[in-house]
Amino acid sequence: MITLVRRIATVCAYGAVLAACGAPHSLGRPSVPSSVAPWTAVSRMPLPGPAAPGLTPVFMNARTQKKTVALTFDADMTADDGPRAAHGEHFDNPALIEALRELKVPATLFMTGRWADQYPGEARDIGGDPLFEVANHSYSHYSFTDSCYGLPVLPPAKMRADVQRAFTAMRKAGVARPMSYFRFPGGCYDNRALRALGPLGITAIQWDVVSGDALAADAGAVARRVLRGVRPGSVVIMHCTRSAAPVTEPAVRKLVPQLRKQGYRFVKVSELVGVPGGHR
Repeated sequence: MITLVRRIATVCAYGAVLAACGAPHSLGRPSVPSSVAPWTAVSRMPLPGPAAPGLTPVFMNARTQKKTVALTFDADMTADDGPRAAHGEHFDNPALIEALRELKVPATLFMTGRWADQYPGEARDIGGDPLFEVANHSYSHYSFTDSCYGLPVLPPAKMRADVQRAFTAMRKAGVARPMSYFRFPGGCYDNRALRALGPLGITAIQWDVVSGDALAADAGAVARRVLRGVRPGSVVIMHCTRSAAPVTEPAVRKLVPQLRKQGYRFVKVSELVGVPGGHR
């Protein structure tokens, strides 16, 4: 029993790195930051409505009656995953990207800087395709709160630099204009993190539909979970990491035709963020 408990804890901790072991933390009130990011090669899009000054705004989904949905994919790789990649573990998913292209599904990919360093050719290819938009998922994929599913903790003094380092890594890989959007590792944040990132002028993107694709073995089950959860204006979280989310590509091939039959149109996150009254 002890062995089983330890195994479950290990799997959950690893799955949480892919935001799969629970719902995102949503602490504190978001707002529009008070200053502009110190770099220029970042695409600017509409921001959610204003709230408390000095905090990063947070977007979860859009308040709309239109049947639009945004599929988002986290390209996860932590700062410590280099040895695992060297031993053959795959943190990319070319088949997923090809499926999205075949199905003509626009999508937003949240890329860690470490992932861009590991797969610069793929990062450049994705970033140069108008079907996709690339956003920031931190460099290290460490936690921005004191506790987040067992992730290593990033000190507040290093949070802003970690996000900036990810933008630098993406541009170095050839992503000319990453979006000014950010997804917290594990979905965990608090007012301290929102305040630390406020001066960067970014918007934090959460989600309202958890696909459960991380560590999943049944593509049909993942597709059914998404189909049950999607509502007009939804943001779905999935993953672009084939070793830890091996059924995402077949799940996408199953769920996309079904959502289209229901009248849904796939959009990038930027289109939903631009909808007035976005939920935070």
